[in-house]
Amino acid sequence: MSELPPDDLESPEEPGTPAVPAGAQTEGRRTHPLTALVQGGIWAGLGIVGLFNAFVNGDSFSLFSGVIAVAAAVAGGLLIGLIAGFLRWYFTRYFIDGTELRIESGVIFRTSRRIPYERLQSVDIDEPFLARLVKLSELHMEMAGGGESRSTLRFLPLDESRQLRRVLLARAHGAGADEAVAVAEEQREVITVVGPDRIIIGTLLSLDFLFAVAAIVTLLIVGFAVPDAWAVLGGIIPTGFWLVQIIGSRVIAQWNFTLSRGSRGLRIERGLLSRSSQTIPYERVQGIAVVEPFIWRKLGWQRLSVDIAGYGASADEENGVSDTTLLPISDPPLARAVAEELIAGSDPDSVERTPVSRRSWVFAPIGYRFRWVGASDRTFVAREGWISRHTDLVPHHKTQSVALRQGPLQRWRKVATIEVHTPPGPVNAEGRHLDALVAREIADQQIARAPH
Repeated sequence: MSELPPDDLESPEEPGTPAVPAGAQTEGRRTHPLTALVQGGIWAGLGIVGLFNAFVNGDSFSLFSGVIAVAAAVAGGLLIGLIAGFLRWYFTRYFIDGTELRIESGVIFRTSRRIPYERLQSVDIDEPFLARLVKLSELHMEMAGGGESRSTLRFLPLDESRQLRRVLLARAHGAGADEAVAVAEEQREVITVVGPDRIIIGTLLSLDFLFAVAAIVTLLIVGFAVPDAWAVLGGIIPTGFWLVQIIGSRVIAQWNFTLSRGSRGLRIERGLLSRSSQTIPYERVQGIAVVEPFIWRKLGWQRLSVDIAGYGASADEENGVSDTTLLPISDPPLARAVAEELIAGSDPDSVERTPVSRRSWVFAPIGYRFRWVGASDRTFVAREGWISRHTDLVPHHKTQSVALRQGPLQRWRKVATIEVHTPPGPVNAEGRHLDALVAREIADQQIARAPH
């Protein structure tokens, strides 16, 4: 891991730059005219994907018909995309006033999306591959509220997106609407940069990647070595898609992963083809999940994910990038330091542990030995897993509710499960199959610690 040179970080606003783009408050402002071109490229790509799906499903093409089909798909998709993109660009405007950002769009049915500054939780910037080629980006604005709380403004010049993010975040933190001075980019300190080599090695040593490769090799061997077993080769396509998905989400999407801190939260920048810049405000962190895959654990590596208030399920995996990844791969000291910065008192080694009951061995003959829960003055901790170890950290003041669950088999074994609820996300803090009396006692204690 190495620190990112200062030149690679977003440069502060030049003195004299207006805090709000000219005309945005009164007449409204359009997105970039090349939005139509980017939209056309996306539709052309969808046409190619449709042809590929037809080929996979068994449709056959001669060389001539294949070339014609590809040309028609590209031309048709490009034309439709250009028309749709032009109409979207022409009828979309955004306005910035003293209390809210307003986005008006729609050709036949007009819609007006209002984003009050006081409800604004975060503003992120994405640079999809095609948009990045022409130096455009899209702005994602997250409000308090969940799945329908995300608004997107696409496509803007990258510098304009950065400037608009600064303005919106300043307004969200109480800056005056009539402020005449430029809004400067906050100073950030690089915590770590995860190099591509480590990302690649970590992916190669993950069990699901190894299983996917082993499955493809096995199918090839069986298909060519066993008579009349050609049908098994059809399994290569879905397995290959699985392998491509793993590489895309863990290597390409997390390429040159940079984690930095500022006064308002942590900033994550990542991506090889498409680039994203995401801010995680400190106050929105609801919990942290620490995952130690089997092979990684032997090497002392961990992966950190985070529950973020306001992120709906639709925002969790957009464009193949998980918004909840806090560190794709890390050594334990760095992982502990980052977790401690977001959740004080979250070191699992300093927590008094309550193991599960030995009577729970019937539910997990091996795994029950690796399950326990505990709590510090500030954090609830739950751990389980002997192949892939999962440790969930939840601050007491972020606990939404506590549940005690006991099924028929659990009643027979006199055990119960305690669940500490957080918003939807990677954190799943629960103590499974604890002694029933102990589970109830822990649940009562956690309820007492939670805010009322």
